Amino acid sequence: MKGLVDAGAMARMAVGEALTNLVWARVTALEDVRCSANWMWAAKLPGEGAALHDAAVAMRDLMIELGIAVDGGKDSLSMAARAPLPGGGEELVKAPGQLVISAYVTCPDITQTVTPDLKLPERGRLLFVDLSNGGSRLGGSALAQVYSQVGDRVPDAEDPGALGRAFSAVQELISQGVPTAGHDRSDGGLVTTLLEMAFSGNCGIDAEFDLEDNGDAIPFLFAEELGLVMEVDEIDVEKAIETFRLADVPCRIIGRSIAEPEIRIAFGDRKVLKADSRSLRDLWEATSFRIELEQADPDCVAAERDGLQSRKAPPFELSFTPRPTPAEIMGQKRKIPVAILREEGSNGDREMAATFLAAGFEPWDVAMSDLLDGRITLERFRGVAAVGGFAHADVLDASKGWAGSVRFNHNLWSQFEAFLSRTDTFSLGVCNGCQLLALLGWVPWRGLADETQPRFVRNESGRFESRFASVTILDGPSIMLRGMAGSTLGIWSAHGEGRAFFPDPEITH
Repeated sequence: MKGLVDAGAMARMAVGEALTNLVWARVTALEDVRCSANWMWAAKLPGEGAALHDAAVAMRDLMIELGIAVDGGKDSLSMAARAPLPGGGEELVKAPGQLVISAYVTCPDITQTVTPDLKLPERGRLLFVDLSNGGSRLGGSALAQVYSQVGDRVPDAEDPGALGRAFSAVQELISQGVPTAGHDRSDGGLVTTLLEMAFSGNCGIDAEFDLEDNGDAIPFLFAEELGLVMEVDEIDVEKAIETFRLADVPCRIIGRSIAEPEIRIAFGDRKVLKADSRSLRDLWEATSFRIELEQADPDCVAAERDGLQSRKAPPFELSFTPRPTPAEIMGQKRKIPVAILREEGSNGDREMAATFLAAGFEPWDVAMSDLLDGRITLERFRGVAAVGGFAHADVLDASKGWAGSVRFNHNLWSQFEAFLSRTDTFSLGVCNGCQLLALLGWVPWRGLADETQPRFVRNESGRFESRFASVTILDGPSIMLRGMAGSTLGIWSAHGEGRAFFPDPEITH
């Protein structure tokens, strides 16, 4: 919608938003930033070609001033079509001009990144960096759309110098570990930024703004101007503000993060918002859950929705100290050989090989076709690691095609059984590979009848699930988890058929 009002402002804001999103990771330098520009425009219609030209020129000029460049992108310049009307005739349907810019740059240390979730309730102080020179323009904003409006004054990136200096200032602070959380305000406005930071941090905020802030709470809080909000420890406030002062960029304290789940926002002497953050988060998520009801099992959706208010951060804990593999092991000429087993449709095999290599093993790339054709056997290996993916596209359900290529081939089945019978071997199955080991009868233990063999079936929700979960390692005989008991770790879980099914309930004990 911004393009309907001011094509140049839209293009400049696209560049600014790309940089304010990129700034939260420590990067090499601003001048190393590269951008991908994607244009969607009805350029052949009257006036639209000129607007596209204005947008392209504005983008070029701003990027030259910032010292960044475009090195790729795409365009679709036929964003208009004629559609028939119910009563006869036709109408022209035209998409508004759009420019999406994605910025990217080398990140030398991926641990030096800042996420939006507030992390220091009570100690955290919220700083606001205004990059709009006090602007509060609502044109093209989400708030305007709620009221079926477009507006006539849109946000603009009118001070490229301030944008570049702010980028460098944040980078300097990140290198010192000062920001604990950060978010830009150009998508929904300042109030949306604050709420998203509180929601993701599972805490509350107490913010206060002066009457000097344009005198009107609605434009100030909902204008999607360029700007940043960051959380810093109370002991680092002066350092952060001084860094921005030296960069000649406005920065001030607007509030603090608090432990109690309450959102308090004051504008002058007026309380413009006071509510339970959990209730606001439920309202925020309501549309998503409504869409979920159309896609997944209603009971699963209800269970997740009902548990949202009481959700807490996972208690991550390590009972050991991670260390690199000792040099004497890495330098050995003879290492334990491990078969990195893959099938058509598998993935992650290179990452698995790299992991075993870093742990001091000797990984071998072994495809099922190698075993089937007799080019290699499992006899030479001490370990087998079956990787994830979608073997044979999993059209036969969870890894059944992969397991069938073993179980229905006498020679291959004998090889796998012999490997399992040896006392000097170990195995690891991840994702599709874990499903394979279950169907081969390798887990939880040998000797179970096929009809009682635990296996993985379609998720109860009825759809593919991709989630970050926490797992606690208990005492057990696994050599790969030795010394890790008591640790609670985070893992990605992504599958369409990851529900463990136990035909015999006694096997779960």
